[in-house]
Amino acid sequence: MTTIPLQKDPHRAVRWWLVSVAALIALMVLVGGATRLTESGLSIVEWKPVTGSVPPLSEAQWTEAFEAYKKIPQYRELNAGMNLHEFKTIFWWEWSHRLLGRFIGAAYLLPFLFFLWRGGLSVDLKRRLWLLFGLGALQGTVGWWMVASGLTERVEVSQYRLATHLSLALLIFAGIVWTVRRLGAQPQIVAPARLKATSAVILVVTFVQLYFGALVAGLRAGRVYNTWPDIDGAFIPSAERLWFETPWWRNLFDNVLTVQFEHRMTAYLLFTLAVFHTIDAIGARAGRVASGAALLLAAVSVQAVLGILTLLNEVPIGLALAHQAVAIVVLTLAVIQVERMASRKPAEVHPRVVPVGQPS
Repeated sequence: MTTIPLQKDPHRAVRWWLVSVAALIALMVLVGGATRLTESGLSIVEWKPVTGSVPPLSEAQWTEAFEAYKKIPQYRELNAGMNLHEFKTIFWWEWSHRLLGRFIGAAYLLPFLFFLWRGGLSVDLKRRLWLLFGLGALQGTVGWWMVASGLTERVEVSQYRLATHLSLALLIFAGIVWTVRRLGAQPQIVAPARLKATSAVILVVTFVQLYFGALVAGLRAGRVYNTWPDIDGAFIPSAERLWFETPWWRNLFDNVLTVQFEHRMTAYLLFTLAVFHTIDAIGARAGRVASGAALLLAAVSVQAVLGILTLLNEVPIGLALAHQAVAIVVLTLAVIQVERMASRKPAEVHPRVVPVGQPS
């Protein structure tokens, strides 16, 4: 086992800042989920990045906001007859979601500028942090792009745009988790290539599953076919029901049955991969890699149970948000598992290099 001399930790403050931002993003995802579940996302029909942070302050302003909402299809087709009090309920969900997004932008940018001014950030770290900031700025635009899809011809936002919005948020979250790990005094673990490969596949499948979950939410697909393990009367529905849309690929995104089915099948695949990875890591006596694999398997198992319960109970908001919260935990553990075995640049090498089979 090779030992590298102990180094002073120069990035403790940066790590705590990034952990705080990651926690805020996780909260943002949950608030966004609640906004979707309460059908609140279209209650604010304008995008005012600065002045929009101030809610209506007078009865006249509330009436103006309500009248603007009455002009969109969602009100006319789903909420006709809604009173001002009911409108305020959905307004506050969407306003809170947008305000939290603005707060996250400030919580990221202001400390980042301070750290740049103070100096001490490597070129690679600065490049990575600027990239994360750019993705965050893009996320705001994507959020409005999503909302705009439901203001003219639809009664809800496009499931394509909803899935893009969520996926980008989770990509930023994963990038921050990875960066925090790279800045920490974690040992570099030399593991067999197959363990590295399976952990990477699990991370990719996790992102695919999260994307499918967003499609399920966008189509309200969790409110139908509320049986398990069968769906539409069978474990595998008929091809005629799964593939009736043309062209065929539209079924993967627009067909409610197909979207829920692919979400289920991907969950089974993810669970199977997690079991295989855990058994392999334990068999290889892989120390922290085995512990990380077992923890990831436990999170995936809890997530699967929550998903089933959410489906069987027709998506109650409490279970649905718990399902979403554990999804973030699964993503976090999957990122950490990949990073734990990833190669490091010389500047990122930390005090210990631990081969698989050695105490870690």
